[in-house]
This record gives sequence, structure tokens and C-alpha cells, in this order.
Amino acid sequence: MPEHELWVTALFNRFLAGPAIAVLNLFGITPADPAHPWSNAQAMQIFVVVLLMLGITAVRRSFSVDAPSKVQTILELFYGFIKDQTNEMIPHGSQRYVAFFATLFVFILAANLIGVLPTFESPTMFVMVPLGCAVAVFIYYHAQAIRETGLKAWMLHFCGPIWWLAPLMLPIELISHSSRLLSLTVRLYANMFAGEMVFLVFLGLVPIGIPVVFMGLHTFVSLLQAYIFVLLAMVYLGQMVEHEH
Repeated sequence: MPEHELWVTALFNRFLAGPAIAVLNLFGITPADPAHPWSNAQAMQIFVVVLLMLGITAVRRSFSVDAPSKVQTILELFYGFIKDQTNEMIPHGSQRYVAFFATLFVFILAANLIGVLPTFESPTMFVMVPLGCAVAVFIYYHAQAIRETGLKAWMLHFCGPIWWLAPLMLPIELISHSSRLLSLTVRLYANMFAGEMVFLVFLGLVPIGIPVVFMGLHTFVSLLQAYIFVLLAMVYLGQMVEHEH
């Protein structure tokens, strides 16, 4: 059964079907329905990114050193929080990683929260979006580990502290790192999908009053899951870039 098409997805399919099909054809993929190549997850993900870009462009004009606005103050507090968390998890050279973690947190939080609004869905309730975030984290922390410790030290990390344990440690480490992709993906996807379904069920049963409670719960879960995802990403990166480790 095809998914219910959101109005955002309908606009994408109406005006951007051609570019979507062209990109898919580059990878040898033929869309099942050429008239509707965009899914809700893809459309909502891009919609969230565009909203964030427009929002930061709009508020950036009001930034001031002498008289910061309320929005600027909130953003500075948020940046300080991410910076402190990064420094706690990665004591040495943490400043270079703050931008990545802040961007990741803002995107996941916005993608989680947009589902609270009528006629929208959280793109993180579709497994492809959490998986994409997990893959980005996976590639990022391995790339930074190679940059920080060198290719040789990065490879030795998978072989354990003693050379003769390498045949045993290598498959264990490979499985462990691969399982992080599954862990990050399933945790975010399962919580957001379950929260969305519970909210929709109660909205259908009792359209007034009680759904507001679940909107609040959904908002709390959205914030918590964004924080946990980024915190785990910090932990994984910290383990890989520490020279002592």
C-alpha cells in the first residue's frame, strides 16, 4: 500500500520530479512510480534543511556583539552547551569538532520536532534518515581518527594492545564498530516512529485535549533522542582520537 503523500511531497513530485529521476538514473535506479519519485522521508528531510538555512540566514542579520538579541543569546547558550559537552568527552582539541556536533544536533532536533506540526511528518520516523545520520557519524569519526592519530595508529586500534591478539580482536572490533551504525539508527528511528504512531492514534480517538499531552511528550522525546544521538557520536569520536588510547 503506497504511503500517504504529504503536501510537501506533492510539491516536490510536481516541480522536482525530473531532477530526482536524473539523480536516480545516475546510480542505475529506476523509480517505481516516475510521476512520484519523491518519498515523504526525502521531501521532509530536504524541507527541514531548507527551513534551517533560511532561518539562520534571517536571524544572522540581527547578530550583534554590543546588543545581542534573544535569539542570539539562545544560540550562544546552545553553542556553549555543545562546546562543553564536546570538551568533556574529547578533552584534547575538541574545538574543531563542535561545529559538526552542533549541526547534527540542530538537524535531528528540527527533524524530530516538525512532526508535531499538523500536515507534517518527522523524517526521522523513516529508517533511511536515521541511517543516513548514523553513516555520517561513522564516516566522520573514522576520518577524524585517521587525521588525528595517523593511518597506522588507526589500523592498530582494531588489532588490540598485544600483537598476537590481533586475529581475535580484529573481527570483534569490526563487528563492534559496525554495530554502532545499527545502534544509532534503531534507537532514533524506533523512538520517533513509536512516538508518532502513539500521537496519531490518540489524535484519532480523542481529537481535543489529550493529544496535547502527547505533543508535549513527543517534544520531550525529540529533544532527548537528539541529545543521546549526538552524545553517543561524541563518545565514539573521543574513543578514536585519543592518542593515549
